Amino acid sequence: MKDFHHPFRPYDIQLEFMNALYECIEDGQVGIFESPTGTFPRVSYVNSKLKEHIGTGKSLSLICGSLTWLRDQQVKLHIAPEDDNHDEEPAWVIAHRKEERLGFAERRQQDLEGRLLKIRAKERQQKQRYENGESHQKRTRLDSSDNTGTAMDQEASYLLDDYDSEEETTKPRISTDPKEVGGISTKSFDLLTRLGMIVNPANEAEDMQAIDEPKIFYCSRTHSQLTQFANEVRRVKIPFALQGMTGSEESGSKSVEPVGEVKYLSLGSRRNLCIYPKVSRLKSLPMINERCLELQQPGTPQEDKCPFIPNKENETLVNDFRDHTLARVRDIEEMGELGNRIGVCPYYASRAGIRPSELVTLPYPLLLQKTAREALNITLRGHVVIIDEAHNLMDAISNMYSVKIFLSQLERSRSQLGIYLQRFRNKLKGRNRVYITQLVRLVDSLITYLNGTSAKSKSADGLVNINDLMAGKGVDQINLYKLVRYLQESKLARKVDGYNIYQNQSKDTKLDNPTSMMPVLTQVQSFFQTLVNPAADGRFFFSRGEENDLSLKYMLLDPSYHFKEIVEEARAVILAGGTMSPMEDYTHHLLPYLSSERIRILSCGHVIPVENLLALPITKGPTGLDFDFTFEKRNTTDMIDALGTCIIRLSQIIPDGLVVFFPSYVYLEQATSRWKAALENECSIWSDLIKNKAVFLESKDGVGVEDVLRDYTQAIKAGKGGLLLSVIGGKMSEGINFSDKLGRGVVVVGLPFPNIHTAEWRAKLEYIENTSLSRLGSAAEGKMAGRQFYENACMRAVNQSVGRAIRHQNDYATIIMLDRRYNTPRIQEKLPAWIQKSLWNKDGSHPFAENLSNITRFFDGKTA
Repeated sequence: MKDFHHPFRPYDIQLEFMNALYECIEDGQVGIFESPTGTFPRVSYVNSKLKEHIGTGKSLSLICGSLTWLRDQQVKLHIAPEDDNHDEEPAWVIAHRKEERLGFAERRQQDLEGRLLKIRAKERQQKQRYENGESHQKRTRLDSSDNTGTAMDQEASYLLDDYDSEEETTKPRISTDPKEVGGISTKSFDLLTRLGMIVNPANEAEDMQAIDEPKIFYCSRTHSQLTQFANEVRRVKIPFALQGMTGSEESGSKSVEPVGEVKYLSLGSRRNLCIYPKVSRLKSLPMINERCLELQQPGTPQEDKCPFIPNKENETLVNDFRDHTLARVRDIEEMGELGNRIGVCPYYASRAGIRPSELVTLPYPLLLQKTAREALNITLRGHVVIIDEAHNLMDAISNMYSVKIFLSQLERSRSQLGIYLQRFRNKLKGRNRVYITQLVRLVDSLITYLNGTSAKSKSADGLVNINDLMAGKGVDQINLYKLVRYLQESKLARKVDGYNIYQNQSKDTKLDNPTSMMPVLTQVQSFFQTLVNPAADGRFFFSRGEENDLSLKYMLLDPSYHFKEIVEEARAVILAGGTMSPMEDYTHHLLPYLSSERIRILSCGHVIPVENLLALPITKGPTGLDFDFTFEKRNTTDMIDALGTCIIRLSQIIPDGLVVFFPSYVYLEQATSRWKAALENECSIWSDLIKNKAVFLESKDGVGVEDVLRDYTQAIKAGKGGLLLSVIGGKMSEGINFSDKLGRGVVVVGLPFPNIHTAEWRAKLEYIENTSLSRLGSAAEGKMAGRQFYENACMRAVNQSVGRAIRHQNDYATIIMLDRRYNTPRIQEKLPAWIQKSLWNKDGSHPFAENLSNITRFFDGKTA
């Protein structure tokens, strides 16, 4: 049996998971892995702070299975390279060549590990000094040759360079030049190229020969999840791949540890890694990105320049930062602290550590967006990609490539263009004047369309024909491909935004004023890029917001195209999650181009015995009223009162913590408002609820989540019990572990189907039906595929919510589903397999009182 170097004794299902993961990577497949999150019984309670949540068995299984394969692969690459197939050579010659190659690789590994060992020792000695924030390096000295200059010189810096290129192709060129993608200064670009942090296209062939051995890219949704993952990696100790294989004395050197630290690198956005206060204090990521790029442009005032950007003077600091990042596992916060201590930008300097790393972690946008990978110089060829929490992967990809623009933004960008033209019109030459005129016409056309829609349409949203967007005067003569390319290459948006900021400064407007800082024309440019997308891939919509602010949106309907680039480039791709069911959407709509042989699906059972879970649908309320929480029927006072009475009865018999998930925030507010109203000659339902347990509510804006979790936990620890009213798809439904007493009961109210009457969902279902029709050849099967997709979207959200309970082998809980539709086999089949095994009252025929009796017996047989 393979040793996966698990820090604990793994459960059988975890061994199954790791073996399957190893084989999937080895065979170069795409894996869809479902593993209910299970922690080890040494821990029972969750801390109130999200970042301190306990680790998971799934995470350790992913780490141990993938890193074991990686270390084995490192050996294979040096023992059996492809060029050793020389039949005419004697065996001893081939063996000698292998021995030399292994010796070289081992010496190289020893050299790197020797440096890292010294850094680890140095960090231990200087720990106290580092904690006090003292830096042992001098901070970067600003380049005194770049002066602010006169006001006239500074204003002239916003004038566009001449643009006379007519070599445009008919399609927009996606820049592979990191100068264009990253927006960094020439000096910084040259330095980053020398350090191997950027591939200069001119030297790409030479750079490709640099060592870039197989590694693992691990991706998750949030930085808090990546921080939890880093904590789990610290537990794992795996032997060096080449340790002692040559039999030389050097390989037995005591200077190298036989079991080594994983060379680990955390990548993140500027929001998490920026250490320059004038930029990091800004409120939004677009503002941070634009301000950072702006401060690297010529003409930036000397006092505003960032002192941490890599340059010739701090090249040694970048190398020092790289070695420190590889010396031990650091999460994203520690990367920022390290940059502060050394005195170099961790956002840019971290790129130097990508190639020598074994395990690179990064959030969704940095991996899933091609432009982000190019900006970071990330190549996936030959490497392994693991995407955790992949249940929402298709939505994440669609959202990344969808763009929304408001009428107010279009009007503001039109105003900014007018101000810019008023100042520079006479100085603009050639193609600049032509393209800016086209841009103005296109903006005017979109404004005219939205204003017309506001007057004519009574609908809240609707589908938009792209021809209607292009109906403005002279717009039909515009070559959109050329215009989009011009916007990319000329950096017009940055020039216009920068000039407007300069104008506001001149008028004593605060530099960090959100209105002046928001790169509105950049957002408009992003929307224009969608106008050249293939028509089949997405649709355009208009919508009217709560404050009657009209907007246009491009929504990507087909995420498979953008994900295909990752699948085709990487050696293997793993989609993992605790609740991936229903799984057919991934094979049909995310990976439709792959044969069944390329896809490996594994759904693990839970670590708990079957008797530790009681799952049941309750289809009738205490009075015998059918529980029907469809949108048309759930709003009656009888239905809301029956729901309240049901929760009262459940809170009386379920001990400790009870979490109730509602289908929407609106319905939660409607129900609680009704319950708080006093009934005729009776106490309110709310007063009866708070008699049984302390009651807590999740807020719609997500504010105070940690406070609510802390108070909920303390109430349970104090013996008062807790009732937490939450929402499916809200903050409490993902990433929160309600283990042990925190989640003895989980109740789901209704089925959270998306609103099928919105223009976006109508377009989605039409797209699914049409693509399924072309694939399956039957209109009936196409309709069924659309229905399955619609139901799967609902049940993935349900499964995420019910998966918050049962977190380790000795845990136990009941999962209750309130709605008559839960007794149908079609819905039950979409529940995770481990829940299906514990289903009772499948047909929903048992009366309410009998369901309560069964729940009571379940908890009577357990010890708290």
